[in-house]
Amino acid sequence: MKLLAITSCPNGIAHTYMAAENLQKAADKLGVSMKVETQGSIGVENEFTAKEIREADGIIIAADKTVNKDRFSGKKLLVVGVQEGIRKPEELIKKHLNGEVQEYKGTTSQSEEGAKETKQNPIYRHLMNGVSYMIPFIVIGGLLIAIALTVGGVPTEQGLKIPDDSFWKKIEGLGAASFTFMIPILAGFISYSIADRPGLAPGMVGGYIAANGSFYDSEAGAGFIGGIIAGFLAGYLALAIKKIKVPKAVQPIMPIIIIPVLASLLVGLVFIYILGAPVAQVFISLTAWLASMQGTSSILLALILGAMISFDMGGPVNKVAFLFGSAMIGEGNYEIMGPIAAAICIPPIGMGIATFLSRKKFQPAEREAGKASFTMGLFGITEGAIPFAAQDPLRVIPSIMVGSMTGAVIAMIGQVGDRVAHGGPIVAVLGAVDNVLMFFIAIIVGSFVTAVLVNLLKKNVEASSEIKKGQEQLTPSVSPEPSSEVTNITEITHTDFIDVQLKGNTRDEIIEDMIEKLYKSGRLSSKSDFTQAIIDREEQSSTGIGMNIAIPHGKSDAVVKPTVFFGIKQDGVDWKSLDGSEAKLIFMIAVPKSAQGDAHLKILQMLSRKLMDDDYRNQLLAVRTKEAAYELLREIQS
Repeated sequence: MKLLAITSCPNGIAHTYMAAENLQKAADKLGVSMKVETQGSIGVENEFTAKEIREADGIIIAADKTVNKDRFSGKKLLVVGVQEGIRKPEELIKKHLNGEVQEYKGTTSQSEEGAKETKQNPIYRHLMNGVSYMIPFIVIGGLLIAIALTVGGVPTEQGLKIPDDSFWKKIEGLGAASFTFMIPILAGFISYSIADRPGLAPGMVGGYIAANGSFYDSEAGAGFIGGIIAGFLAGYLALAIKKIKVPKAVQPIMPIIIIPVLASLLVGLVFIYILGAPVAQVFISLTAWLASMQGTSSILLALILGAMISFDMGGPVNKVAFLFGSAMIGEGNYEIMGPIAAAICIPPIGMGIATFLSRKKFQPAEREAGKASFTMGLFGITEGAIPFAAQDPLRVIPSIMVGSMTGAVIAMIGQVGDRVAHGGPIVAVLGAVDNVLMFFIAIIVGSFVTAVLVNLLKKNVEASSEIKKGQEQLTPSVSPEPSSEVTNITEITHTDFIDVQLKGNTRDEIIEDMIEKLYKSGRLSSKSDFTQAIIDREEQSSTGIGMNIAIPHGKSDAVVKPTVFFGIKQDGVDWKSLDGSEAKLIFMIAVPKSAQGDAHLKILQMLSRKLMDDDYRNQLLAVRTKEAAYELLREIQS
């Protein structure tokens, strides 16, 4: 089967590429041919050709912003959020394999695909589509103004001011011009997400009217709240007009004349005569309330924003807080984005520091991920902490939330301002942060709070069930470290690596279950790497050796130390054995690549010789407890 996939997230940074990588890995594992197109912050990469689309058996779109689907008409199309692409890639592919995906019928409103999209919280998707297009305008405006003030500003009683005859006044003007596009772009692309191209112009017109109070006799505009309302109003008006049945002669001009004109007229009149002034008053009151926040009220706001930013690390809750701070920049209130900018980078930097401070708390692969996480934090990419949170959410998420809340409060008390809709040390380097010293203090303190807290909560990797605190000797069911040459199978296994009631119903399910248990015990640093080693070996030839025995084995850098996992499947499972028998006694051998000699081959020899004994096999099949199985395994020796 040939599948195509598109991944995209609102900011087009981490989630876009994480989803792409996970989908590609899952496809390789399932033996499915897949090409992934990313629609990230730098544009479309790995774009599909017309031939590839024509030959594809199905399409997966994992995105939190609108992706144009016109080119996939007539293809089986599955549309989900980007998080599902990260967390459930195999499940998405299997839906195609199992024939559970419906054909996309283009713009047919009653299509199954449309129903699937409705389940994804379309309001959030439409909003994030607008935000993703708005952010570059805020970044351009904020950076240009910050650079102009830093280089060309002159201290006055009212703060830094740029002389009117200065070259830098022109640069400041360019930044201000970029800001004027912010709300029309936000509204236009919300509307575009709802009604496609016919909704773009009405949304932008509505956003412009919302941003300019002169249309409805208000001293101030309706701000980003008005822009959001205008975008949704224009989008759903355009969508409603699209559904009106018109003569065939009129249909060609509907999307370029009738829909844009009617929708623009309606949204404009509604804003001018009904919504504009009330929404503007709400926005004026909100801005004034935020500007007046001092003492405990400002600290409470910082606590809330810090918690939201770190809670889902780039997800919906994070984006709501980020949008709030971005919108305040457009209103000249930079002290809301300041605490957010500090909170954004604390989770990845904090987790990176945690791996540096206490190596014994993390697996080798996690320590490597810590370096990447730290680097991502410097550039304000909160998603760098996701791998740690996904693996240990109950310890990691509270730790990063407390750290981000701490940093946000320090930034708020220190009156840190940020003129750019982004976070991390990078914005300070670019000159966009006010009170830089307090900004860095907030980041450093918050990051160390996260690092210390997570290390207090996490257990040492070595302190697994093998070694209990205070013990000087191991219990009989626990094996010592293997010697350079294994002479008895119990040197490299114990009761934690025995399952007398395997639950998987297929070869791959059993392999996955065994690997999961090895990983949780600390014997593997990477599930995916070792899984690949096992699958590669199975593809060479089946490890089902016959007589109801299977011995899957792999040699990989992901293996921390040699281990054998033994499992029993009483009703058997198809392992493509040479004699056609189903596998009931399954031994998984995991050996490091760096192991001296052919350790896995020696273990295989030991197993093979003993398992040729019919009575011994029957004794193993008859056991009902891990302890009984362990005692029988003692008999396997060189």
